[in-house]
Amino acid sequence: MHDVDLHSAARRCLEAAQPGLKCTVTHQFAAEYRAGNLSHGESCDLPHPIANPGRPHRPLLVESRSLPKRGLGSIEGRAALVHAIAHIEFNAINLAWDAIYRFRDMPAGFYDDWVSVAEDEARHFCMLEARLAELGFSYGDFDAHNGLWEMAVLTADSCLRRMALVPRVLEARGLDVTPGMISRLRSVGDSKTADILEIILREEVDHVAAGSRWFAWCCERDGADSRAMFSDLVDSLARGSLKGPFNVEARLRAGFTQAELAQLQILAA
Repeated sequence: MHDVDLHSAARRCLEAAQPGLKCTVTHQFAAEYRAGNLSHGESCDLPHPIANPGRPHRPLLVESRSLPKRGLGSIEGRAALVHAIAHIEFNAINLAWDAIYRFRDMPAGFYDDWVSVAEDEARHFCMLEARLAELGFSYGDFDAHNGLWEMAVLTADSCLRRMALVPRVLEARGLDVTPGMISRLRSVGDSKTADILEIILREEVDHVAAGSRWFAWCCERDGADSRAMFSDLVDSLARGSLKGPFNVEARLRAGFTQAELAQLQILAA
């Protein structure tokens, strides 16, 4: 692997279609990066943008509103929840590598953060995939939606917009809803799944914080007011993805300001 730079490594991870391979190469390249064996490269050119990352033939991707609602009282219902979160984590691996591959002119710390995020997301996916197997199911057994990657496409030409809308809107939604999932899972006796979600929730705070950090950096670079910019982007491109109530404590730890949270409350209403 010493013959590839970081952007080429990111492309390989993006193009890997099978989840097991995507996770394996993610961990391998992350280790190579930490060891100093993957350079950032000097070119800011993006010769071959990736329209769609590698993914398996299943799950079938459908509109989110067509996904059935299932309760957690049955094994199938709990498996459907685990599958939905696994699908989010699978997409999050791609999103982290795409940020590395697509945005070539960022400081070294940007790549440090998103390599670490990619590795975390791969680990999360593997934990959830193993839990699915314990419940008698596999990744691909339930339909899923493509909302995360659709937002990646919408923000493909701007790191500022990507950092604002993917980590700070779509992924931050997990900070809001996961505590309730954990409580409901414990109430039906599924402590194994709840324990996994506790780990994911704790680590996702840092992932959203990386988005906050680099959104602020991009705003400063571009001479933009971060509060006004975030509000405008959410209002114009992601208002339908915004739902309260918000996990204020977790969002504050993830880099949101009190003023931003107050504005989110207005936009969500």
